[in-house]
Amino acid sequence: MAIDFNPSNGATLGIEWELQLVDVETRHLRQDAREVLAALPVLAEGTGIPKIRHELMESTVEVVTDICHTVGEAKDDLSATLASLRSAAADRDLTLACTGTHPISDWRDAVMAPMGRYAQLIEQMQWLARRIQTFGVHVHVGITDGAKAIPIVNALSAYLPHFLALTASSPFWSGSDTGLASCRAVVFGQLPTAGPPHSLDDWAAFEDYMDTLLRAGTIRSIKEVWWDIRPHPDFGTIEIRMFDGIPTLREVGMATALCQSLVTLFDQQLDRGYTLPRPAAWVVRDNKWRATRYGLDAIVITDDTGNTAPLRDDLYELIRELEPVSDRLGCAEELKVAWEVLEHGAPYERQRAIRAEGGTLENIVDAAIVELAEDRFVTRGEVAHAAT
Repeated sequence: MAIDFNPSNGATLGIEWELQLVDVETRHLRQDAREVLAALPVLAEGTGIPKIRHELMESTVEVVTDICHTVGEAKDDLSATLASLRSAAADRDLTLACTGTHPISDWRDAVMAPMGRYAQLIEQMQWLARRIQTFGVHVHVGITDGAKAIPIVNALSAYLPHFLALTASSPFWSGSDTGLASCRAVVFGQLPTAGPPHSLDDWAAFEDYMDTLLRAGTIRSIKEVWWDIRPHPDFGTIEIRMFDGIPTLREVGMATALCQSLVTLFDQQLDRGYTLPRPAAWVVRDNKWRATRYGLDAIVITDDTGNTAPLRDDLYELIRELEPVSDRLGCAEELKVAWEVLEHGAPYERQRAIRAEGGTLENIVDAAIVELAEDRFVTRGEVAHAAT
């Protein structure tokens, strides 16, 4: 089975940001995406890729960028769409937030979006799919040659814990603390074709594997392979899907800068004739779990023989290593936001700090609303401010 890869013009960017529709009074999710999108027909039904669109559940609106070349351009694109979306939501007594799960809403109250492919997914996956009232961010980075896609995906799989820990924002599920930094990673990861990418030798092996899944009836389209990192042949990109719902535009920029810098680094190393690292599958799985459970406090495996290091230390080294690449790409300032996350806390840490100070789950929702609206972190001691 031949799968054509449509090469990109350099390290182009595309972002998909899944946002929550939150009732202004109750702070619970509202299943009103259809009405909100209907109020924005130019954005929801325009030519090309719509700028806002449905996701699986009616509590979610996904904001999508055009093809961008810099992180700053992508952030400006998202900001413009977000302004229109916020206005349409306010007209319906809704506000916007983004965390990997909603702290207090129950997944059993979710309403599926009116799209045939989602109905097929529910029919096939049943309870696994009905629970996916979760929110994430996907970042696409363009590459110029499909032959590079699989080596880059393999190399990026070593960074699943880095991607997740910096953005983990789902410690709460249906009103309870799960004890995890990211329960979204577990909820979505239980779909049969989700999880870490399969370690493959090259593009031909990817084509053969997709053909096998199609022939076996496991998938109806290669778009149903929801790996944490996957090649997207139609777009000519590597798609990093590991991020939890990200509360602020600044952190979305950080995640995008991290992706663009890493993909560019690996792309350039291939051009120089280097062989990219390819971590063992057991290391990738184990490290993903460690970040899912412990977030930034995870101790991650650093090689195939079982040596380990604190993830925080590994992140410090990674950010420093990527500084020259980010300078050349023009995203150094966005990448530096990672230092702020390490200092002030990832989203799951900021949420738990509110609880530790006596705040309620509703206060955590309030904080997420403030973080998105004001594009800043709600830090310790701000529970009263977040509730206003």
